Amino acid sequence: MGYKRAGFRVLGNVEIDPKINAMYVENNHPKYNFCEDLREFNQRDDIPDELYDLDILDGSPPCTSFSTVGVRERDWGKKKTFREGQVKQTLDDLFFVFLDTMETLRPKVVVAENVPGLLTGKAKGHVNLIVKRFRELGYDVQVFKLNAGLMDVPQTRHRVFFIANRMGYPKLKLDFHYDPIYFGQIRSAEGKERSSSSAMEQLLDMAIPGEKNLSQVCERLTGDSSCYFSHEIVDDGMVCPTVTSGGSFYRFFDRKGFTDEDFRRVQSFPEDYDFCGNSVQYVTGMSVPPNMMANVAEEIYTQWLK
Repeated sequence: MGYKRAGFRVLGNVEIDPKINAMYVENNHPKYNFCEDLREFNQRDDIPDELYDLDILDGSPPCTSFSTVGVRERDWGKKKTFREGQVKQTLDDLFFVFLDTMETLRPKVVVAENVPGLLTGKAKGHVNLIVKRFRELGYDVQVFKLNAGLMDVPQTRHRVFFIANRMGYPKLKLDFHYDPIYFGQIRSAEGKERSSSSAMEQLLDMAIPGEKNLSQVCERLTGDSSCYFSHEIVDDGMVCPTVTSGGSFYRFFDRKGFTDEDFRRVQSFPEDYDFCGNSVQYVTGMSVPPNMMANVAEEIYTQWLK
């Protein structure tokens, strides 16, 4: 969606999850659609000629294994059933599977997005191997850490972008300084009604200005900060924190939950986007904000492809 906003034409896609794939096709109408594991795509001998030598090949290998919210290193190399695709697979090697795709298709430019956790701890060694592989395949690669909140997105969302080319282009410069967009400027008029008076929601009623999640409320009242940390409280005067595919998001304004419209807006999805029955929070929480991607794509076009 971000590339379309930047004036690009989406030619094709590979997506393993049938439900997500159907949603992607409904909204983006790619000429070539492959609903399969990228590993299977890489083994194909019938890839259309039009998909070789692309202007841009973009891939965001699922980042669950490297998120700082989770078990990280303990699960590297293990096959698990992830929500992405609902099949048992490893995710921490998918970046290299994507680089195999790059080797086959030989695009002019490659973009790959991931979580900031990829740059911390033992995962930094993983980054070194990724950069080494780019270079072995003849691509000059740069690594950027960008904040969506400075890129016309009403959300503080830090993400890492690997941007590479094989054309000898000069170093890409990315420096975004949009004015922040506060939650009160874009939220829906009415929040989502709460379904119960649970202990968690009682904490929400006792939140005071400045408390950004229920863990802080609990710590103030009981001294215990070890729980409720994935339940955010968003004030009208702040930029929304990173939207995640799980957890809870509450509005301090009316002490109600985020609506689907709130999730759509803080992620900069179009008004008419059809989520095809999928959870709006899940889809937006797993996505690169379209406005964020559009800004990156426009700079690649202006500085390189134009």
